[in-house]
Amino acid sequence: MKADSLREKFLEFFKSKKHRIVSSDSLVPSDDPTVLFTPAGMNQFKKQFLGQITGFTRAASSQRCLRTDDLDKVGNTEYHHTFFEMLGNFSFGDYFKQDAICWAWEFLTGVLKIHKEKLWVSVYKGDEEAYRIWKDEIKIPQSKIVKLGDKDNFWPAEAKTKGPNGPCGPCSEIFFDRGPAVGCKKPGCTPACDCGRFVEVWNLVFTQFNRKGAGTLEPLPKKNIDTGMGLERLAAVMQGVSSNFETDLFAGIIQEIRRHCNSENSKEKQLLYAVSDHIRAITFAIYDGVLPSNESRGYVVRKLIRKSSLHLRSLGINGPFLYTLVPVVAETMEKPYPELSERREDIAQIILAEENNFINTLKTSDALFNEKFNTGSTLSLAPEKAGCIAFQLYDTYGIPFELTMEWSKKHGITISKEAFTKALHLQKERSKSQSQMQGDVFSHKELDLSVKETKFHGYEGCAIKSKILKIIKDGREAAKIAEGDEAEIVLDKTVFYGESGGQVGDTGEVRKGKNIFEVTDAKKIGKVIVHKGKVLQGVFKKSDLVSSAVDAVRRLSIARNHTATHLLQAGLRKVLGSHVQQQGSFVGADKLRFDFTHFKALDKDQLARVEELVNNYVLANADLKVKILSRKDAKKAGALAFFGEKYEDKVRMVTIGNFSFELCAGIHLQKTGSIGLFKIIQEGSVASGIRRIEAVTGMSAYALVRKEEGILEEAASILNVAKEGVVQQLENRIHRIKELEKQNSAKKYQDIKGSLQHFLEKAHAVGEIRLIAEIVSDADDIGILRSAVDTMKKDLTGSVIALGSVKEGKAVLVVGLTADLAEKGWDASLLIRSAASVLEGSGGGRKDFAQAGGTKPERFAQAFAQLKAEIERRQK
Repeated sequence: MKADSLREKFLEFFKSKKHRIVSSDSLVPSDDPTVLFTPAGMNQFKKQFLGQITGFTRAASSQRCLRTDDLDKVGNTEYHHTFFEMLGNFSFGDYFKQDAICWAWEFLTGVLKIHKEKLWVSVYKGDEEAYRIWKDEIKIPQSKIVKLGDKDNFWPAEAKTKGPNGPCGPCSEIFFDRGPAVGCKKPGCTPACDCGRFVEVWNLVFTQFNRKGAGTLEPLPKKNIDTGMGLERLAAVMQGVSSNFETDLFAGIIQEIRRHCNSENSKEKQLLYAVSDHIRAITFAIYDGVLPSNESRGYVVRKLIRKSSLHLRSLGINGPFLYTLVPVVAETMEKPYPELSERREDIAQIILAEENNFINTLKTSDALFNEKFNTGSTLSLAPEKAGCIAFQLYDTYGIPFELTMEWSKKHGITISKEAFTKALHLQKERSKSQSQMQGDVFSHKELDLSVKETKFHGYEGCAIKSKILKIIKDGREAAKIAEGDEAEIVLDKTVFYGESGGQVGDTGEVRKGKNIFEVTDAKKIGKVIVHKGKVLQGVFKKSDLVSSAVDAVRRLSIARNHTATHLLQAGLRKVLGSHVQQQGSFVGADKLRFDFTHFKALDKDQLARVEELVNNYVLANADLKVKILSRKDAKKAGALAFFGEKYEDKVRMVTIGNFSFELCAGIHLQKTGSIGLFKIIQEGSVASGIRRIEAVTGMSAYALVRKEEGILEEAASILNVAKEGVVQQLENRIHRIKELEKQNSAKKYQDIKGSLQHFLEKAHAVGEIRLIAEIVSDADDIGILRSAVDTMKKDLTGSVIALGSVKEGKAVLVVGLTADLAEKGWDASLLIRSAASVLEGSGGGRKDFAQAGGTKPERFAQAFAQLKAEIERRQK
């Protein structure tokens, strides 16, 4: 049975049991700081688990998940993954153990027709209720019911003694028996043995306690069910294969890699498995808006790409290749994720750019090694320190430890493998802790609000009368607040837009007679809008009836920028192509920022065309229309969605004229003409394949135009020409200045040239090398120093030439080697580093010529002495 069919049957089964079928949440939890990526199906239901019911008490989902705690096991075992799908059914104070167990058994044996004899179960050692249901009602033989302890059959594992605080409870697992010929082959083997014979298929968690401290478990007033079944493992069972990687979820990917392999690597299977896993994780992480970077989630994606690239090299694939697997992933996952096919080219281009960057890093690894191990220094490097540097190269740049060891041996550097291994272990622990929940199980401020959804009336107006539902001061609920107090207020209804979707929160006032609460920000937490601010005068109490009003002028500026953001995306797609997709945005009162997919910088003409198009849309004074409809209908209408957002079943589609259709909950204008003027400030790169445009509208745009016009007028006045003649006059003067600088440099060089013979006469013999080290006065152009070095090198052999000068109070240093020394392996870029460090600067260059700068020109004598010592050291 195909994985798509299994997923569909699971959801259909629980739909028949009156469960709400909820679409998968993003891999990036929008309201959950306790995890880096979504690790399980239950994460998106935290509010429901805490009694904040939002229209249903039963749910089922197929959740895409990403974990990195077992990264090194991926490929080496049959079942470990970074990316996987978690099938789950959930009850929020509705049904409990009886139904959860019976339905799980019904689905596996009734719907999927798995032989009952092949299934075993485990229960928590103290859970007699679950044991009784399995034994007496399901009729599983006692010999196939295994009682396990806190580590294996309590969630979270060992929570009773080790925490975290919060909801917890026993669990019961269902195992598939692969038969006595698999694993340890011992007669008494049970699911308690980790030999591989028993495959854990489904975990049923019975959340019935609230942990309040070590050993303190209080019964929950409403008990919950949280189950999880890995689709990949279930597919392996149903398809009769011994490994998840042999299922249809991976077959196409592995086949494509194998087709390009040119290797007889003994670990081929493990490498194929690892890459096929990682490309799924990479593809879906980027799909959910996580771009390769050196921080947080982006660091995980970058690491997975680089690990995969190294695996591919071991398989004989040395060029960019990983990106070619994205269409295969998209095809395999097309049924549950049809949008993935639409974005596969964008995702592939991001991966390709990252692959090329890494390949270039490997190609230039020599220079990186020299820099990190500071080979220009005369100080010896401790093996432990070298081991830590080797780990940094592995962890940050993806350079294999073996490659670093090979290079270090050539350069006489001893690396402690123990230090490397220790640093690696610490990083694994950090990675594991990031994949697991941090702090209490449900540690999020939104869960402390315990109020109903805020009714938002901000689309209709800027003022409203409402009631205070809750006051929070210093993180705790308060009965009242007085003048000078900073607090958060929750109202039953509001016109304040809570920061979300890239749009900043509104500001304004909440009043009760002469009592004034200044709102400095509004945040949307779940479906509740929180008004942050300060009491300017008077007192506010819970249940007070108040009048609230947003800053209408600021709101209008925000609306201009938000509507302009939609016009900008429309303009970009028309100029650059339909591959342009929103990757993020910021809509404030002063400016807007828009991140989008594109793979090179926009040239001057493209930027001008985009700006012109947007202003044409503004001048058209097109109507803006809003319609509430289903996601399916919105997609049919061609509405664009920001893929990083999770949308409700009913969505708000904003249509502007016949050129912009987007899903958006933000505040907008009624007509585009109200934008007034649109002006691009700058365009730049955010990450591989992602560009950013910043722009202003309305009075901010007008102020920018007036400022630029003022600069032009001032320049015209200084040059004594009309504004139209400024550019030509500047070009003439710059040309004249360059001619004079050229003449001046030539004169200075001729003056210095006469001193070169004197420099030769003062040369020092350093072993077999001649060192010429001099300070050249009045050589403030590095080109003069370079010419002097080139002139001296022509007639010399076995010489190192170092010339220094002072320019604007900073040290300038060049080092040149004669051709014979460069051929023997001497490197000017390495020599100059030792001298540059004395000058408190840095430098680099080619083997025969290098240059550096520094902040301490008074140390030239010490720098030359350091250079001499380095030449002596390298001859030993």
